Amino acid sequence: MIDPFALLTLGVLFAVGLGADQLGRRTRIPRVTLLLVCGVIAGMMGLLPQSMAVLTENVTVMALTLVAILLGGSLKVATLKAHGREILTISIAIVLITLVIVTAGLALLGVDFALALVLASIATATAPAATLDVLRQSGVSNSFTEIIKGIVALDDAWGLLVFSLCLTLAALLTGNGEPVVLPALYEIAGALGLGLMIGLPAAFLTGRIEQGEPLQIEALAIGFLTAGLAVWMHVSFLLAGMMAGALIVNLARHHSRAFHEIEHIQWPFMIVFFILAGASLDLGTLGDLGFLGLTFVLLRIASRLLGGWLGAVAAGSAPGERQLFGLALLPQAGVAIGMALLAGQTLPQWHDQIMSLTIGATVIFEVIGPFATMWAVRRSA
Repeated sequence: MIDPFALLTLGVLFAVGLGADQLGRRTRIPRVTLLLVCGVIAGMMGLLPQSMAVLTENVTVMALTLVAILLGGSLKVATLKAHGREILTISIAIVLITLVIVTAGLALLGVDFALALVLASIATATAPAATLDVLRQSGVSNSFTEIIKGIVALDDAWGLLVFSLCLTLAALLTGNGEPVVLPALYEIAGALGLGLMIGLPAAFLTGRIEQGEPLQIEALAIGFLTAGLAVWMHVSFLLAGMMAGALIVNLARHHSRAFHEIEHIQWPFMIVFFILAGASLDLGTLGDLGFLGLTFVLLRIASRLLGGWLGAVAAGSAPGERQLFGLALLPQAGVAIGMALLAGQTLPQWHDQIMSLTIGATVIFEVIGPFATMWAVRRSA
């Protein structure tokens, strides 16, 4: 049976998205934050019909897959030749420094080393959707934004691998669960293989009908095929999308604007994604953070800032940009929640602590992260 309230709600969500876009342009407030706040208000007031819950997972996967394809498109050979050293060095530095500082800080507070290690690995995750949208809204396009896109594109792979290794080590230290490294390697390798399977033919077949620019239907086909097959195969749709996007942008020489149509169709998905994400945020978790939670948040901020700066120094980045990389990579969202769920299942004795700390920290970084990214990007201009 058709649900008129679901259709009406979608209409209202798109109207809210239009309003957030216009308000963001006039106030320079990240529209991601505006949409999240609208979602929080809608959730608290019970304005979203129950039928919308069915859409949440599907919209999330589709929105993030489109983001991943666009991020993969930023990994052009020319970009990698110009900034590859910075992208690789800074991304690795941020992950490793975050892991060391957060683990050490929590351990010094008396947190069990295994739990501290898992929480630190969760802290390495970022939010590709929020970061990319802030970059687009800012209108700034320079070497700094290109490097940030490249770092975010690699972040999911580094984060997944580090988290899997740390969770396996924690499980061995506590005697809980099975090692998760092999499943993680399958998820990474399978995703890259799927991206190759979709991106390779798409690079040569798309953009043949209309003067080198893929049609909207072609963009939708690539996005839905990547998302659907990744979920079916139980591999990372983020990595699969990035691989497909990177192949298309580098191999489709006949394309004039390879991802023009994906940019067009992405925003409606993003509106629904961020508002529903806001509605699912439980602000009550902020009250459960306590001293340990606030310390976790501060340690993550400090480690991102230090890691970004050290990585930029090692890579020889411009002096004026070195202190900005960590700020631009503060957002954190659904990837961290997914890691926390798996960690809670593997280490049931710490399930509640892992979930409350991760969700509470995510709420904070969902709000302050886009502001930090916007500030850093505008300072780089």
